[in-house]
Amino acid sequence: MRIWSIHPCYLDAKGLVALWRETLLAQAVLLGNTKGYQNHPQLTRFRDCRNPIASLSTYLWSVVDEAKVRNYRFDATKVHLPKGRHRISLTMGQLAFERQHLLNKLVERDPERYQQWLKEENFKPHPMFQLEEGGIAEWERP
Repeated sequence: MRIWSIHPCYLDAKGLVALWRETLLAQAVLLGNTKGYQNHPQLTRFRDCRNPIASLSTYLWSVVDEAKVRNYRFDATKVHLPKGRHRISLTMGQLAFERQHLLNKLVERDPERYQQWLKEENFKPHPMFQLEEGGIAEWERP
């Protein structure tokens, strides 16, 4: 499971679809609708929020928005709560780590997109994240 901190615009088609599926799975975990993935480290930052479900819903709405830009049909009715304005801190080190992680995936999966994003040194974060100084997140398993 990878719930990216980078903006969904950087993901290739497979990556965006996987993000949608995996984040819906994360939502099911937080709602108590599945027994698997209960201790997955990617859920830590959402569980640490005052309202984990609302925060994850905020995250999902940005994925829905990116899907619309690409003319994909993601079923927005699957997002548990309406759009919100929840924010989560994100370290610059985590953002840089995920940039490189994505580039490593794209080099084989989508070489054209890899070349496009290789030139982009500073990826934008997902809209719900607020950048701050710091290294790779404790929950990340590099």
